[in-house]
Amino acid sequence: MKNAWYKNAVFYQIYPRSFADSNGDGIGDLNGILSKVDYLKELGIDAVWFSPLYASPNSDFGYDISDYKAINPEYGTMQQFEAVVEALHTRNIKVIMDLVVNHTSDQHSWFVQSKSSTDNEYRDYYYWRTGKHGNKRPPNNWTSFFTGSAWQYDEHTKQWYLHLFDKNQPDLNYHNPKVIAEIKDILRFWLDKGVDGFRCDVITLLAKTQGLPDGKRRIALTGSEYYLDGKQLDDILGQFQTDVLQKYDAFTVGESVFIDVPKALRYTAGEHPLLDTVFAFDHVSADNYFGIKQLVKRFSLKHLKKCIERWQHGLYNKSWNTLFWENHDQARIVGRYCSDKVHREEGAKMLATLLLTLTGTPFIYQGQEIGSTSIRMQAISQYQDVDSIRSYKLLKKLFGKKGAIRRIAYCSRDNARTPMQWSDDKNAGFSTADKTWLPVNPNYKQINVCNDINNADSVYHYYRKLIALRKTHTVLNYGDYCPLLPNNKHLLCFEKHFNNSRLLVVLNFSLQTVRFAPPKKLDTNGYKLLTSNYKDSADTPCKCKLRPYEALVYIDEQQNPSN
Repeated sequence: MKNAWYKNAVFYQIYPRSFADSNGDGIGDLNGILSKVDYLKELGIDAVWFSPLYASPNSDFGYDISDYKAINPEYGTMQQFEAVVEALHTRNIKVIMDLVVNHTSDQHSWFVQSKSSTDNEYRDYYYWRTGKHGNKRPPNNWTSFFTGSAWQYDEHTKQWYLHLFDKNQPDLNYHNPKVIAEIKDILRFWLDKGVDGFRCDVITLLAKTQGLPDGKRRIALTGSEYYLDGKQLDDILGQFQTDVLQKYDAFTVGESVFIDVPKALRYTAGEHPLLDTVFAFDHVSADNYFGIKQLVKRFSLKHLKKCIERWQHGLYNKSWNTLFWENHDQARIVGRYCSDKVHREEGAKMLATLLLTLTGTPFIYQGQEIGSTSIRMQAISQYQDVDSIRSYKLLKKLFGKKGAIRRIAYCSRDNARTPMQWSDDKNAGFSTADKTWLPVNPNYKQINVCNDINNADSVYHYYRKLIALRKTHTVLNYGDYCPLLPNNKHLLCFEKHFNNSRLLVVLNFSLQTVRFAPPKKLDTNGYKLLTSNYKDSADTPCKCKLRPYEALVYIDEQQNPSN
């Protein structure tokens, strides 16, 4: 089976700027990553996804690329990158790069030339248009993911260019065949260096509708019906696959904005999939309205249950799921879906249990394996994230200063980007610098890798155990999903089946003690406790009181552990 390896793999995402600093400048780098490859191996990681390492002016910290074939000098050199790839491959860990090709930096040579004149050969690499009302208004009403108009006026050429994100991130024009050819060349460049695949950033935005018509006005993302999941996307991604990716047997996972099951199957199912799998985000929107993270609400277990059931059933035996709680764009899950103050470790382990017992490929974000929490800075001046800074301006108009900063502190991407907490040394062992690029979370004295490694009952060791269990009990990552107690307000329970094995998972999402009784339809004979986040949990499923965030995993293997 093509790319079968990823179905049995556990991925680990590294945000290079915040992972490990080897030269004391307060910024993570490649030599810092190199020093931690054995840590990744010990954790049980099979593949690493690097957030962008490319040359960038850092308007969006690497997601604005100025040279696709160069390493950001802040991180090191191409030679150092190659050394990291070799070290990971030596340990049987694959390497996935972040492919950011919806847009470039405005400092990329293509855009610099495109901007120089209306008849430059690179002009049509981007979307340039004359505005409305005598060129005084943008060409259409599309709005940016970072709020405000998706158009920026250029005084030099008297036209507007499209940017679905920051104004420093102009969108590439995939109606131009030369752009597609350029991206193929970039893919080959990195695959020839031994990279094993790509995480494809906002990949479902590439195909804009011809003519760029006005969209229906919305609370956010006006115009999205004309740039999400466009018809041309099948041709673009098909060319990438046929002309490049298939020749290297390269893995692809697509970041898919507002994806649903039918759209996911469009990209990932069939004999010739356009992507191997996709990231869906509705399960990490159980604490906001409409999938807009700034519109914070109380966590809804009901919402989470529906999302999990929808995706576990929708792709089963048709395609393949991804599983994640955190990434560089998500605030820490501890503090959102469980308390970060009371029973933090039990909550982090409970969430780990769910992540690593569902069917699909798990992605763990740096620091998640020790139950890291969000820093929640209380002054907008402390933030580096362009999305947070721009969103704050709008939120302040809607909710006032206090309401705005409260929402930004809860959901900001900077919550996930604070330096990795390695020890209780200066700067959490991340750097010897006097000042790190983002502040270190003050709780690093208590929450750090060193403490967790030295504590056999830590979140870290629980992650290690669950990862190992996935590799010896295939029902964990291949079983079907059968929800139990769907209307329970506090418990998430399900059973899974694969070949002759069964798995029962019972999770208390509450800080309360909650009564549990196995459903009458559930045959509990043969079930034995596989793992739990408390030391004295019941050995077999029975009526009991589940303690705060208690997680129980039972297994019934009628033949052998490989089934």
